[in-house]
Amino acid sequence: MKFSAPFVCLASIALAGCYTLPTAGPTAHQVVDQSVKDGKPRFDVVDINNHVVTTLLSQPKETFRTRFWKYGKPPEPKIGIGDTVVVSIWEAAGGGLFGAPGTETIPTGSRSVTVPDQVVARDGAISVPFAGRVAVAGKSPLQVQGEIEQRLAGKAIEPQVIVTVAKSVTNTATVSGEVVNGARVPLSVGGDRMLDLIAAAGGAKAPVYATFVRLSRGGETVTIPMSTLVGDPAENIYAWPGDVLTLVRIPQSFSVFGATTTNTQLTFNAETMSLAEAVARAGGLQDQRADPSGVFLFRYEPPAVVGALGTTNLPVGPGHDSPVVYRLDFRDPNSYFLAQRFPIEDKDIIYVSNALLSDMQKFFTLLSTVTGPIVTGIVVNRSINP
Repeated sequence: MKFSAPFVCLASIALAGCYTLPTAGPTAHQVVDQSVKDGKPRFDVVDINNHVVTTLLSQPKETFRTRFWKYGKPPEPKIGIGDTVVVSIWEAAGGGLFGAPGTETIPTGSRSVTVPDQVVARDGAISVPFAGRVAVAGKSPLQVQGEIEQRLAGKAIEPQVIVTVAKSVTNTATVSGEVVNGARVPLSVGGDRMLDLIAAAGGAKAPVYATFVRLSRGGETVTIPMSTLVGDPAENIYAWPGDVLTLVRIPQSFSVFGATTTNTQLTFNAETMSLAEAVARAGGLQDQRADPSGVFLFRYEPPAVVGALGTTNLPVGPGHDSPVVYRLDFRDPNSYFLAQRFPIEDKDIIYVSNALLSDMQKFFTLLSTVTGPIVTGIVVNRSINP
């Protein structure tokens, strides 16, 4: 009986230590209870159901089609400052203004001359012999042709003019970022679409699911996943002069903690990922530790989503987003269908809480570690002093 007092004392100490056992995080009850602290709400706990999943999936996403709806097919190309222009002039017969030696002879007997290539100056004009300075910026080649012909009408013999743009810096779009060859791409008269520009720049260097397309136009900038651009023909809108298209590689990732096989940060391997796929990539729930009713997902939601869900708006996150904790009970078979539809977003945190029995098992293991030598001493003592 002399060992009974120390035994009881050590057992009491071990029992008290049950509340400070090492653990991966809070229990399911602690997550819910701590949503309010000192009378102030800290985050909302939302049980995942059909309404929640449908609400999240139905949230509008930014698209090229909706933001740039007022832009259709680009207008007819115009000559702009910095463009290189070529002017060719024909006269109906020799002996006119441009019938000097060295001109090219056309089979009809007409005479022609080509004015050397000119870059449209800052005043928007070019120089044409016997026609003076001709304003060309903002006009089509056909309009410039008509104006030059009018100026030469009383000087040359039935002048005919052809104006061509040898190199355009105005009717172009810039493609940069995660492309093979970033460049200023000339736009064709028939119109080019976003994917045409990317192809002209050599294509994307990163995988489609990890690449985002950022379009700057008219003072607005919109970014969408490249997979959306590839998969939805309506997003493949026409390019307009002056567009800046930038491909950005933004690896999407989520983190997993708690009673799963692996606690780590994982990157998306597809455009979209469901909660079921995310948990599976972490190795699933651990049989000996996990509380299947305590699967949580932590995320900041924008005000529009918070309003649609009917939860409390707590604008404490970036962009006045609110912290929301989604809860799923894997003991319910229907939850697996919900998990297949629930969308994972970039920087989500998935946490699987420990089961209460897991903490009890830890306690008994600790208790055995503390009391084992004492029990052994009692047995040995009794064997020596029967």
